[in-house]
Amino acid sequence: MGEVKVLQPGLFSSIQDYGRFGNMKFGVPASGVMDRYAARAANLMLRNNANDAVLEITMMGPKLEFTAATKIVISGAYLSPKLNTEEVKNNTILEIAKGDILSFGRRAYGCRAYLAITGGFTTEKVLGSKSWYEGISKYQKLEKDLVISYKEDLAGRIETNAGLKFNEDYLKTSEVEVYEGPEFKFLSETQKEHLRNSTFSIDQNNNRMAIQLQEQLQNDLKPIITGPVVPGTVQLTPSGKLIVLMRDCQTTGGYPRILQLSDKGIRTIAQKLTNENINFSFQQSL
Repeated sequence: MGEVKVLQPGLFSSIQDYGRFGNMKFGVPASGVMDRYAARAANLMLRNNANDAVLEITMMGPKLEFTAATKIVISGAYLSPKLNTEEVKNNTILEIAKGDILSFGRRAYGCRAYLAITGGFTTEKVLGSKSWYEGISKYQKLEKDLVISYKEDLAGRIETNAGLKFNEDYLKTSEVEVYEGPEFKFLSETQKEHLRNSTFSIDQNNNRMAIQLQEQLQNDLKPIITGPVVPGTVQLTPSGKLIVLMRDCQTTGGYPRILQLSDKGIRTIAQKLTNENINFSFQQSL
């Protein structure tokens, strides 16, 4: 068994898989990786299961030491990773030896990177998921001197004749895919056109629970009876602010649900920083 020792925790890094399901009726958030595409790609490059636990790294990466041989892949945002003193690439299988140190530097693009390891991290599973969430898992984010276990990989180099192409376009686009939400029909034509044709920007109030947008949309809608919400639901607050719910969001809400992001829309906005712009790209409902 190997361990990853946290020498420096970085800004906000946590263990995540696809999340926990079947517990929303008890008020338990789904959680899980914010960018499923990047996490899945990193796992598949290692021939892991797509849902194996990965380390989600936000903006400023940690410094980690490995105590046993393994292989890793980093995907998603490019945070200038280094293995010991050598800069390494995203979406490439990296051979790790005992004592190797992984660190991160300047952010080049994107907001969240994903570190997959052969076999996935062998952390505690709670309610069917290894995803960290405050009050459910023992930890919420990486802490200095924390150790995370993994299975030592004694196999040889992974040889394959097939490559896995990683499309980075969504990391750099402003287009966020959305569908009309349950209360969209109650908006005026002017409000609908504003949503379709305006540019919005990410507010400083953004995290794994929700991303608020800076601009306001005139709100004259009546309050709704509290109803179910899911990751990607866009709520319109009484003040006219738009709140995009993310993976750690609550399970019910009382604000009008005017839009619903697609999974691609969620991963696109999850890779944006404060003050970066987005535009809603409306999709045809299925």
